[in-house]
Amino acid sequence: MVAAGLAGPPRACVGGVRDYMLGATLLNGRAEVLSFGGQVMKNVAGYDVARMLAGSLGVLGVILEVSLKVLPVQPATATLRFELGEAAALRQLNAWGGQPLPLNASAWWDGMLLLRLRGARAAVDAAIARLGGERIDDALADPFWLGLRDHTDEFFSRARATIAANPATNLWRLSLPQTAAAVQFTGGEQLIEWGGAQRWCCTAAPAATVRDVARRAGGHATLFLGDDRGEGAFAPLAEPLSRIHRELKREFDPAGVFNRGRLYPEL
Repeated sequence: MVAAGLAGPPRACVGGVRDYMLGATLLNGRAEVLSFGGQVMKNVAGYDVARMLAGSLGVLGVILEVSLKVLPVQPATATLRFELGEAAALRQLNAWGGQPLPLNASAWWDGMLLLRLRGARAAVDAAIARLGGERIDDALADPFWLGLRDHTDEFFSRARATIAANPATNLWRLSLPQTAAAVQFTGGEQLIEWGGAQRWCCTAAPAATVRDVARRAGGHATLFLGDDRGEGAFAPLAEPLSRIHRELKREFDPAGVFNRGRLYPEL
């Protein structure tokens, strides 16, 4: 989870994996065991290398141990369902995001928007009465959110089947501003999370087209599943950032032992 930097449906409301990293122990390319950070929150000495490991995909070394901040489970949870088109769902999510509501997660796919509320029981009950929609039983909602987190729900299963049947198809992960308008790809299928900030697109559109659409919308696109990796899975970095990446790789793994080319071709 830490090496991949993956975050589940509540990412937009509670933060990502990096936000919960307190410390880490790493085996680097020189066979040295290095420790960074600590086990308490008030720890600001030195460079925050532990958080840098989140999403590094193992290119800097093997993560041996992590210390994570944890939070108590909220006392009340409810999932509401609304029948809305993509553009209407995005407008509604942006409107709700500006209100004092106990929003925890959202997901739109195929004309249906699901919204998860989580917090104090009084706050959740008041939000249910205010928002309306159809309440989904927890016995059905919980497996859905879990499948969304683990990429095992119906959308991802269908995407894998589509890619297997048509190798020209890829699953893209678009990171956009929450206020970005709906994006469209010919013959594609989308799932929208994080209040509109994360959009999964299963499409046969060329990589250059997908990345250009994401760029014009104010974000970037990552190739998550598929064989079209000729231009790399991640959006190219500007030279100053690319140089920092190369120097970090050289410092932690000078011989290129770990996951060479996994993050970027030159790393």
